[in-house]
Amino acid sequence: MLPIHQRLAELWTINLRRDLSQKELEEMEHCLRQNAARVWEVIKLKNLSEAAYIANDVDWQHDVCAQIERLKESNNANNIL
Repeated sequence: MLPIHQRLAELWTINLRRDLSQKELEEMEHCLRQNAARVWEVIKLKNLSEAAYIANDVDWQHDVCAQIERLKESNNANNIL
């Protein structure tokens, strides 16, 4: 879990009790933008991996899979326990 996901959960919970302040709304928008960017990056890499597979380009596919693994590792490094 990334810190942005934790903050989104906090803001959502706050919003259950009261309206968010302008600063909190801006922070939520920032978190949502960062989340969307990360999701699109993962989708792009998965599509590139599939393209590499179809092209039978093993080196390219390994490179793309390594990038996906680095993203997963960065998620794991930010786990909240």
